[in-house]
Order: sequence, then C-alpha cells, then structure tokens
Amino acid sequence: MRIDGNNPIDNKDLFKIQESAGNLSAEKKQDVEKSDAEKDKISLSGRSKEISDLKAAIDQLPDVRTKKVDALKQALDTGTYNVDARKIAQKMLEEI
Repeated sequence: MRIDGNNPIDNKDLFKIQESAGNLSAEKKQDVEKSDAEKDKISLSGRSKEISDLKAAIDQLPDVRTKKVDALKQALDTGTYNVDARKIAQKMLEEI
C-alpha cells in the first residue's frame, strides 16, 4: 500500500526544493568566509560591568538572616514576642 498524502511531490517541486537548498548552503558558506572585521562584535559598558559585580555580590548574601530568626525564636520561647494588631491591620490595608 502506498500513501502519498494530500499533496504528493512531483519532480518539478522536488527540483525547486533542491535548488533552494543549494542557495542556502551557498549563503552559509559566504557567512563562514567573512573576515574578522565583518563579524558581529559585542562590547559591554562600564555600567553593565558594575551591575554584573553587584549581582555577584548579592548572590553571595545568605538567604536567611539567622540572627533575626534566632532572636524571634528566643522571644517566642520566652513569651516576650508581642504582636501589634494595629500594625498588622495597617500593613494589610496598604496591600489593598
């Protein structure tokens, strides 16, 4: 059994496909043969270098502030941690 699909390719369409593929390979060869002066170049500004350095410094910071967490744990354990309901309500209203 032979299935050709909805639009079988005849010889003239196959020739067009091969011809266009040949043109693409010629264009690729021309791109490879470009001199160093014609190739794309990238240069970073001083500002981007500064941003990169700052990002690296931020990445080195710890995710958890252990001193603050330890202080809160101690306050909870001793029962000295107080919650101000007004501050919580105010922050909730600011979020709206």
